[in-house]
Amino acid sequence: MKRLLMSLALSLSLTLTPALAAGTLTVDGRTVDADATVRNNTTYVSLRAVTQALQPDALILWTGDRASAEGDNFTLTAQPGALYLEVNGRALYIPQGVLLENGRTLVPVRVLAEALGAGVDWNSATGEVTVTSGDGTILTEYDVYDPDALYWLSRIISAESRGEPLTGKVGVGNVILNRVDHREFPNTIYGVIFDDRWGGQFEPVRNGTVYHDPTQESVTAAKLVLEGADVVGDSLYFLAPSLTNNHWIMSNRDYVATIGAHWFYR
Repeated sequence: MKRLLMSLALSLSLTLTPALAAGTLTVDGRTVDADATVRNNTTYVSLRAVTQALQPDALILWTGDRASAEGDNFTLTAQPGALYLEVNGRALYIPQGVLLENGRTLVPVRVLAEALGAGVDWNSATGEVTVTSGDGTILTEYDVYDPDALYWLSRIISAESRGEPLTGKVGVGNVILNRVDHREFPNTIYGVIFDDRWGGQFEPVRNGTVYHDPTQESVTAAKLVLEGADVVGDSLYFLAPSLTNNHWIMSNRDYVATIGAHWFYR
C-alpha cells in the first residue's frame, strides 16, 4: 500500500523569511488582520480570523482548554501546545504545535486552509499570502483513511509505544509505512505487522497485545502518519535498548534518531 495522501505533507509549512512576515494576508480578495507571524519558516495566523473569513457563519468558541469552530460541514478543534489540529475526525500535523499568544489561538495558515478545504499561495515578490476558498468540500476521516489501515496501524503503535510521547508513536507508525514502501518487506500494513520471518518482526504480535484496543493518542498518531507526518525519515527499524538484549540493529544499521525510549535506525 502506498502512503496515503503523501502530497498533504507538502502543505505542513509555508516558507517565508522573517523580513516578509509583515506581508499582507488576504482571504478571497479581502485583507484580513490575522496576527500573521513566522516561526521557523512556518506562517501562523489567528484561527478565529481566518476561519471567520472563510466560513462567516461558523460558530467559534473557547471551550475548556481549546478553541473550537463549527460550521455546516465541519467541526474543528485546536488545543494550544498540541502537535495537531483536528477537523472532521482527521488529525493534521503541526510540528511546532498550536500557539496561544495575546489571547489568540494561532495555527499554520496552510494547515488551517487544508482543514477548511481552501488553498494558499505566496507571492515571493510582495510577501503577500493569499487564501482562496475551495469548492465547499471539507474532507472527513471517512474520505481520507482506509479503515483497515487505521485499525492495524493504531494497534501496533499502541502496543509498541504505550507510554511514549506522541512523536514517538508517530515514529513507530513511520517505520511501519516505510516498510510498506520498501522492497524488502510486505507491501501492506497488515503484511508488515504480521511478517513472520525470523520468528516475527514485532513482540506485540508474538504476545498478542497487538489485538488490544489502542489508546486514543495511538489512534491520533496513526491518523497523523496516514496524513504524511514524518519524524524519523527513512527509518526501517526501532528498538528500546533498555528493554531488550538483542542489539543487532544497533551494530548493523545506521542510527537516525532517539524519541523517548525508542532508538530509530534505517
